[in-house]
Amino acid sequence: MTRWAQESYDENLVTGIRDGLQVSSTLARLLISRGAQDCVSATAFLEPKLAGLQDPFNVANMGAAVTRLRQAMAKDEKIIVYGDYDVDGVTSTVLLISVLNRYGIHPRYFVPMRLEEGYGLSSAGVERALQDGKPDLLIAVDCGTSSHSEVAQLRSQGIDVIIIDHHTSKESLPKDCIIVNPHVNDPEDSPWRHLCTVGLIFKFMHALIKELRQEGDELAHEIRLRDYLDLVALGAIADLVPLTGENRILVKTGLNLLKDTRRLGLCALFQVGGIQPGTDLTPFDISFRLGPRINASGRLADASEPIEMLLSEDWQRCLQAARLLDDCNRERQEIERQMAEEAESMVESFHANDPALVVFNANWHAGVVGIVASRLTQKYHRPAIVLGSEGEMAKGSGRSVAGVNLVEVLKPCASLLDKWGGHPMAVGVSIRPENIAALRESFCASILEHCAEGLPERELLISDWLALEDFNEALLADLDRLAPFGQGNPEPVFGLAGISLRNIVCFGQGHFRFMIERADSANLFGVAWKQQIHCHLKRCR
Repeated sequence: MTRWAQESYDENLVTGIRDGLQVSSTLARLLISRGAQDCVSATAFLEPKLAGLQDPFNVANMGAAVTRLRQAMAKDEKIIVYGDYDVDGVTSTVLLISVLNRYGIHPRYFVPMRLEEGYGLSSAGVERALQDGKPDLLIAVDCGTSSHSEVAQLRSQGIDVIIIDHHTSKESLPKDCIIVNPHVNDPEDSPWRHLCTVGLIFKFMHALIKELRQEGDELAHEIRLRDYLDLVALGAIADLVPLTGENRILVKTGLNLLKDTRRLGLCALFQVGGIQPGTDLTPFDISFRLGPRINASGRLADASEPIEMLLSEDWQRCLQAARLLDDCNRERQEIERQMAEEAESMVESFHANDPALVVFNANWHAGVVGIVASRLTQKYHRPAIVLGSEGEMAKGSGRSVAGVNLVEVLKPCASLLDKWGGHPMAVGVSIRPENIAALRESFCASILEHCAEGLPERELLISDWLALEDFNEALLADLDRLAPFGQGNPEPVFGLAGISLRNIVCFGQGHFRFMIERADSANLFGVAWKQQIHCHLKRCR
């Protein structure tokens, strides 16, 4: 059951923004729900500009990171960029290497093999990364915040370490290295607080170029960092960071660049994904058409393929890579479908009444467990951990529901886990198979303790109640001004009362189409997915 909730507004503030900006009352309410407190902040949301970005050197430890990188550039030191295998990690690696290549600096890059070396800055990954020679500097992107022993392993060999990451930490930070991570170093109200790693890499390169320009460097004046925001938009949307603050500025500009991208790897990906050049892209396109293809090889095989594709200037090489990623994605979809069916059957048979879900199958692919955990969470509205096998360990991912912080809930279970970490809504875990039953018991007990009155109900937040005549071109224009939608800026949901659905046509598994008649004959057509009480309306043009 979904509980409908009505967003409440200060009507005096609604009037002030409506009259001050000459916008509709509906748009004024939607701006307030997104944090606007006056006309100035409302305008900043409606018109995000790159000029609104804060000085990159305001980010904690950014100055130290730039200084160490410049030292490596000046001395022609050997650099390894140690990335991660998701879209954020891939785009972070590509952006950093692309800018350094402009200066004739050609770092090696390394991405761990998910099944053999695990997530992030692992000992096994570090060992393989150094097989082709020790660098003077290793830059870990989208990982490393909790990698104490691995950083110590690198430092013992005289290798300096810069960590640029956005993951939270449940313990003390690695020592004797430079860490740029707003979640552990910066104030909670920082505009850059919720940047994903590719956004932080953009700030890192912004700081580098800014300093070089101040010193009169000619190449720094030629480099247009704006041209790299297509990568930032990809990483930010795929990583589900809030599209507010500096993220909104970067993503809004990046989506405009993606439409006309000249990056051959992306053009090839567009082609296999059925996206026509010049098409206005939305977060949906990234979340369901581009992102899964970039992710697929890292989930099932080697994440270096999308990095090579995005760095390449050879069209045939890019097209070959894009087709390979498409094949990997199809394979991933089939694996996911089978695993989801098995996991749902397991829940229905054995865990239907559990307050949280922990399911394990030794045959499940560890690269797909996160997607299956998301499906379980959405279907059953309960936090879920899905585990598969990697060698002697069980490894997997957890997903949560709104109002339940997984990091806090898992803390009492930490003694059972070999390794874990992540975000309030998503975590990665590693555990010995013999401890899974105890984890299930401890996890459920912790959920009950944190949610003494029960899990938060599934909620549908009604942004505003409208009349039938309010559904018009002006409303669509207002929604365009609020885009891009995503985390922190969800698509608004409008309530419409006293209407009848006509011409109902069922299709698929529980879906139906319908029409709503209007007096002006400009009828509305909609679709109800899985016969939900709410539905999505589209204006017939």
